Amino acid sequence: MKKKLAILGAGRIGQVHARAIASNPIAELVAIFDPVKDAAEAVTSQFGGKISDIDSIVADTSIDAVILCTPTDMHADQIELFARNGKAIFCEKPIDLDAARVRSCLDVVAATKAKLMVGFNRRYDPHFMALKAAITDGQIGRPEMGVITSRDPAAPPAEYILRSGGIFRDMMIHDIDMAVFLMGAMPISVMATGAVLTDPDISTLNDFDSATAILKWSDGRQVSISNSRRAVYGYDQRIEIHGSDGMVQAHNERPVNIETATSQGYQRAPLHDFFMTRYVRAYANEIDAFISSISDDTTDIPTGQDGLNALLIADAALESAHSGQAVQINQD
Repeated sequence: MKKKLAILGAGRIGQVHARAIASNPIAELVAIFDPVKDAAEAVTSQFGGKISDIDSIVADTSIDAVILCTPTDMHADQIELFARNGKAIFCEKPIDLDAARVRSCLDVVAATKAKLMVGFNRRYDPHFMALKAAITDGQIGRPEMGVITSRDPAAPPAEYILRSGGIFRDMMIHDIDMAVFLMGAMPISVMATGAVLTDPDISTLNDFDSATAILKWSDGRQVSISNSRRAVYGYDQRIEIHGSDGMVQAHNERPVNIETATSQGYQRAPLHDFFMTRYVRAYANEIDAFISSISDDTTDIPTGQDGLNALLIADAALESAHSGQAVQINQD
């Protein structure tokens, strides 16, 4: 029997998840909620389901799970609502921008025994999955150091930055989660710097557009993360992990992976220009994993605790960027 899902939020990412549900043979999109009627209709007309409201989705016992693509400040309340009503929950990161609120939300998830998956889609990118497999299989020995590069072609709109939590909690948090995922444990401290190098207006939003963080583990292992809101050459996404017996890299991806050689030299196709095209397969894979996890508790997914861990590190990185000092990561 197919798993029945509802989506809250019919914007750009909601449409991506609707497409993934439609392509999964054991899932069915049955309901969509969005306060903008045209947005909801655009999803139902293309991927099926009916336009609904939140109360109806809560009350419908045939719906197995919900996918939350709503604004960040709604996530924790909606997670608790659906957890108390027996639904599995997929939530786009973050659960909340306040760690205390995340903890109280996770208490409800634990008390209700609800399944909660947090949307760290990069864990499901085929190239990064292969990199993780190389580490897990012991091909490079014990991972010791890493470099993660993540640079956007341009900054998001000001109104988005104001609600996002800033570069550490919104952009770098993906790389932070990848660092923990690849190294297999939480770091103990972070040293970070931030600057406004690409757009002076970003400083008026109390944010940075350029940031670097060095995560340190209790045994001395390190991962350096580099972020920028401007990369004139495209969407820059690279990972390198150095181990005791070697090194593994994931290079940038292009829509067309060809290289041309002429008398003028070598030329390659441009990079992807945004995350929506670069991570198409990752988004589909993560929704497939969520759907599988609804009936199979052995399926490994990013949990609410993973979401909290990444937020704690991001908070410490922001504190470090302002203080100029290394900051211990408090997990209490």
